[in-house]
This record gives sequence, structure tokens and C-alpha cells, in this order.
Amino acid sequence: MRAIFASLVLVLTAGSLAAAAPAAVKNRAPLGESVFYRLPLTSVKPAGWLRDQLQIQSQGLTGHLDEFWPDTGPNSAWLGGSGEGWERGPYYLDGLVPLAYLLNDAKLIAKTKPWIEWTLTHQSADGAIGPAKNRDWWPLMIMLKVLTQYQEATGDPRVIPAMEKYFAYQSRILTGEPLKEWAVYRWQDELASVLWLYNRDGDPHLLELARQLKGQGFDWEKMFDNFPFPGKVTQERSNYDSHGVNNAMGLKTAALWQLISHDPADRDATAHMLRALDEFQGLPNGMFSADEHFAGRNPSQGTELCAVVETMFSLELDLAALGEPALGDRLEKIAYNALPGGQSADLWEHQYDQQPNQVLCSLGRRDWGTNGPESNLFGLEPNYGCCTANLHQGWPKFAASLWMASADDGLALSAYGPSEVRASVKGVDVTVDEATEYPFRDRVSLTVAPAVKVRFPLYVRIPAWAGDATVTVNGQKVDGVRAASFQRIEREWQKGDKVEIVLPMKVRTVAGYNGSISVERGPLVYSLGIGESWSKLKQTGPVTDFEVYPTSAWNYGLRVDAANPASSFQVKEAPVARQPFDRSTPAVSIQATARRLPEWVIVDDSAAPPPQSPVTAAGKDEVVTLIPYGAARLRITSFPVLGPDTPKK
Repeated sequence: MRAIFASLVLVLTAGSLAAAAPAAVKNRAPLGESVFYRLPLTSVKPAGWLRDQLQIQSQGLTGHLDEFWPDTGPNSAWLGGSGEGWERGPYYLDGLVPLAYLLNDAKLIAKTKPWIEWTLTHQSADGAIGPAKNRDWWPLMIMLKVLTQYQEATGDPRVIPAMEKYFAYQSRILTGEPLKEWAVYRWQDELASVLWLYNRDGDPHLLELARQLKGQGFDWEKMFDNFPFPGKVTQERSNYDSHGVNNAMGLKTAALWQLISHDPADRDATAHMLRALDEFQGLPNGMFSADEHFAGRNPSQGTELCAVVETMFSLELDLAALGEPALGDRLEKIAYNALPGGQSADLWEHQYDQQPNQVLCSLGRRDWGTNGPESNLFGLEPNYGCCTANLHQGWPKFAASLWMASADDGLALSAYGPSEVRASVKGVDVTVDEATEYPFRDRVSLTVAPAVKVRFPLYVRIPAWAGDATVTVNGQKVDGVRAASFQRIEREWQKGDKVEIVLPMKVRTVAGYNGSISVERGPLVYSLGIGESWSKLKQTGPVTDFEVYPTSAWNYGLRVDAANPASSFQVKEAPVARQPFDRSTPAVSIQATARRLPEWVIVDDSAAPPPQSPVTAAGKDEVVTLIPYGAARLRITSFPVLGPDTPKK
């Protein structure tokens, strides 16, 4: 394994490449220009621990789901059978396709082929795609995303004509068969595919279709202008607009639509939407609560895994269109905390709902908004099978989004993680080989290779938390580096050039519900790792449904020096394991001083809301160990803060 240097290093060297590197496809007029452009699938390949993560995924549920789960099995209507013909087959493919091609895994690629072939070879003469029994636009929107990824990975010449024929068909009949139910609230996911095709064929009728979709779709920006959900949504009020996954998908609306509208208000709307979600529904793992509808800021409320992966995908598109560094910060926080936190370490079992303060996973009637007692079990399809089909896109789409092209013909390191990018930059093949243990370390080694000398800008994202970040080029310090920005470095790059980036990770505390705090370092959130006892409930093929019971105390308040919070914590690093999100092998841990709070108890199988801080408690201080959120399946993430001890009389 390549040694990890003492800083983030980019090395530009020449390489021998057999085929021309792909180039990003930019926006055609009259679309506005994006700040960054997503590179074609397979341009960015995972490396290091991130590739291991995708390989674990391929060996777990994703790589085998079609072998035993009927909804994605050989009788699926998406394969010509009589089985499920709505969203689950397309959902599965939306993650399986990028995973297969990023790993270049022949077995997984072979699994994708029958689905793609059936869809392309069974298109109706009028242009319709999908099972004949499906009369809903929504699952077709997912399959369109699948086709775009497949075309980028393979160059299959059948995809673009099939999409052109389908969109023409849809445009003809959309007035008589308008969007309904889920499609009304998820129209922006089709908009992404419409814009993808327009940028390849320039057909102006596609922009007319985009306006048709918007005219029939839900107005997400209008809802967030006066956000109507300041707290927990009751079952009586719950509707499509309060649905967590719908809102996760809705986060991409404004960033995509502003490419058509050229309206600054549309451009600003994404940040406004995220601020509202943080204020009224925000949780310490970077997500918002929704179990299944908005549930307020109590850290014992849940978030669906579907909402996690869909928020990530929205942020990936938002980051490309808007180029806002805060979107990269948010994307990393969710990817490196909430995504692994809702799955078992071997990526076979998952939760429907995860809780930041999760002290027990059991069959119990929790204070969910609408979900059932199975919702936080680890298993095959706890509560409902949508996440079983949809979770697979999280890691591969994130890996594919680490690098992007810039509007001024450069490359942008938009999110950090071990990877290799290969792209055409000003007509020159450029490869960047990134070896890093980020987010567990602040240092990375990258090797970037132009085939010949070429001048282009390189952008590196400096997170908001990295106030002391430094950047050097060939040992020379770059001036003006500041947090919450993209640092632009333009020069003629040649073999042997090095860029070093250091992103110091200081422990910090973040205020939360009832005056509680969460502990962060870099992009990672840290939780009390509660002892876990896994109890088998049932077996379905190779997947087990588990309850998880605590084997150690969880009800602690933290003692923190308000004047210097970082001084209250001690960081310990350990080797980065193949699966770093395993509580038995955390790559980083933090020791803190805490005291038990006996009055903080379990209510309805969940931790009661954190008592209002500051809190006082009898007893003695203890040293507790915090581990990365994603490695703790039982955890406390929002801690009450201990006040001064009451003087003895």
C-alpha cells in the first residue's frame, strides 16, 4: 500500500493510457452555466478504504439482493415477468449500475444487463418504456437515471435515441395523463435526465418538456418560502409535502431549475431550504428528521435511509450546478456519518429509521410519526422495503462525485476521499490518483498525471471547519487560502508537480436540542459507542433481522470547558481498517469526561429527549470513549452538558 505522506499531495505525472479520457459534457445555450460539471460515470474510481467499502457492498446486500428478494428477482415485471413493476427494480438498478461499473466487476455488470436490455428492447412503438401494467410516471423517472449512468459507462448508442423517443411520447400525452401522486413531488428527478439529454442532442423540445414538468410538479421553493413544518408533523397532517424522502429529492429542484430560469432567487433557494431544514428539523448527523414525515429536532426521532441517499444525490447535483463549498461540507457529513450509521458493518442489514440517540433497536412502539415498530431494526426490509431497493446508490454515487470538471476547463476536488480521476482537460488526458485516509486523517497523497504539459485551473475545497488549512505547490505556500471556499490554483502542470493540502481537524462542539451538544472533528461526528448485543429475530435467505440491546451505560452528560471546548477532549488514532465503520476497529476515538444522569431514562424504547442543559448530577466523573457515528449502531450523539457541581452544605 502506498505510504501516506504528512500532507495532502498531488503529483502530476505522465502515464500510458490506452483510450482517450472522457470529457465532461457542459450545458448548452440557453441553459445557464454550471460552476462545475459531473464527469461521466467511471471517470472517478474509488481507491483505498473507499474502494474497500464498495467491495464490501458488492459482497453484501447489493451484490446478492436479486438472488433471493422477489421484488428484484427474475420475475420482476422490469424483466418481463409478472412480479413487481413499480419502483423497486429501477431503485435497485440506480445503485447497482454505478457500483458495477466503478468496480469494473464482471459479475455485477452481468446482473445489470438483463434489466437494461429488457428496457431498451421492449420500448413500445409510441415511445413508452417499462412494464405495460405500470401507468405511473414516477418509476420511469428512476429508470431514466439508470439509463443515463449506463450510457456514460458504456457509450451504448441505443440509449440516447430511446430517451429521445420516450420524452417525445411523454410530452405528447402529459396533458391528458398528468403527473400524479409521487411524480408530482419528484418531477425534478426527471428534470435532471431531461437536461442530461438536452446537453447531448440540443433538442429545444426537451426544454418545453421541462416546463411541462414544472407546471405540473410541486413548487418546492414556494413551500420553503414560508416553511410550514416548525416541529413534529402529526399523522393527521402528514402528506406528500411533509414526507422526508420527497423533501430529500426536492433539494435538487432550485439548483437545476435556475439553469433554465436564470433567476438569482432560484439560485439562492437551495441554501434557504437547507437553513429551514436545519432550524426546524436538523439532526447532528447532517440530516433532518423524517420518520416517515418531519419529526422535529429531538435526536431520538428517526431518519429514513432512503432520505439519506436521496439527500446525498440532490447535494451532488446541487454542488455541481452551484459550486458552493458548503454543499460539499454537507455532503461529506452525511456520507461519512448518516450513510454508514444506518447499515450493519458487513452491509447486509440496514435500518429503515436511524436515530442519532439510539440506545435500543427493538420491536417497540416508538414515538415515530407514521412508521411502525420494526423501523429501527437491522434487517432485510424493516418496516417497508423501499430502502431495501434504494439504499444501494449512496456509496457509488458519492465516489463518482468526488471530482468534477470546472466551467473554466479545469478540475475540482469537490469532496475528499481516496480515488482516481481520469478526464480530458483542454484536450489532454489528465489522471489524478488520490491516496488518503480522509475523513479519519487530514492528510492525503494524490498523483495527477497530464499526458503532456497543460495549463488549467485546479480547485480544491477548503471546508468551513478547516480554518488553519494550508496549500502548497511544489513546496511554495499558496496565499489567500481560507475556510469555506474553493481554492483556485492555475498553472501549467507537468510531470512531478505536487500540491500539498493540510486540513487540520480540531475537535469542536455544536449546539443542539435542549442545549445539548454534539462532538465533531473534521467531517466526522462522534458518538458514545454503547456496547451491543445482537439478537436474531428471523432469517430471510442470507439476511438476518436483528434487535440490538445495550450492554453498557448510555445516559451520560459531558463535562466541557465552555471557554476552550477542544481542551476537554483527547484524540487517539488507530490504523484504518478495511471497514473503518466498525465499532471494534475505529480509526479515531475521542476520550471525554462524563457523568451518569440516572434521571435520563428510556421512554417507549427510545432515549428520552436530552435533559435541558446545563445539568447537575451526583456521582463521580468518568472517562468515556466516543467513536465515529457511522461505527456505532447504538449511540448517544446529542449529549447534555454538565454544569458546575452544587456546593455541599
